[in-house]
Amino acid sequence: MSVKNKVALITGAASGIGKRIAEVLADNGAHIAIADINQAAAQAAADEIKARGVKGTAVVMDVTDEAAVEAGVDKTVKDLGSVDILVSNAGIQIVNPIENFAYSDWKKLMAIHVDGAFLTTRACLRRMYAAGNGGSVIYMGSVHSKEASKLKAPYVAAKHALIGLAKVVAKEGAAHKVRANVICPGFVRTPLVEKQIPEQAKELGISEADVIKNIMLKDTVDGEFTTVDDVAACALFFAGFGSNALTGQSIVVSHGWFMQ
Repeated sequence: MSVKNKVALITGAASGIGKRIAEVLADNGAHIAIADINQAAAQAAADEIKARGVKGTAVVMDVTDEAAVEAGVDKTVKDLGSVDILVSNAGIQIVNPIENFAYSDWKKLMAIHVDGAFLTTRACLRRMYAAGNGGSVIYMGSVHSKEASKLKAPYVAAKHALIGLAKVVAKEGAAHKVRANVICPGFVRTPLVEKQIPEQAKELGISEADVIKNIMLKDTVDGEFTTVDDVAACALFFAGFGSNALTGQSIVVSHGWFMQ
């Protein structure tokens, strides 16, 4: 149960959940490729990783661009020696009722969450299989991988899709000792969620406080947001697990919002 000297490629890792996962894996001895569409932010985050005493590299990556993904994974292997862990974390949120949802917004969200997960998975699996050292693929799902909410049709559809993808990767990857699992957080107070609060308040005609209390945290057991530390701890667990005993699974980290 160790990630020491493993190489982790984390998408959307210049901020929020992805950045905290990078920090926690680094603190446990993993070398980190910070993949992000924002070059300056990726480089800054990679410099911070190196200051923690492990190797780090910045990878500029648009996860919807096939060539950019392949080039980014190649750079990871060139700079850090391998790719042993993929954390497919890059994501966006757009809220609107279905009847007003622009098709272009639907396609944009699905491309980042689903196409991005596929492209990064395919690129990393090829390197993992060739190296023969096994690996771990971790998808950033959501409680919305299990439950639906109003105004989030493409997000809910995309997060459900990640569970299906993980199950296939688990079955195909088993012979190569590659595991695939999904983390399903509740609401984490990142910039992505902060942006949603006023948007949902406007769309639903309620206050921002009511969005937090009566929508985001209504079904939790304690009225608390999930934290980036909560999610990073689960990523460390999945990344370091040593066998195929834990593969094709999803774990909900939501203060009891959804209970399996």
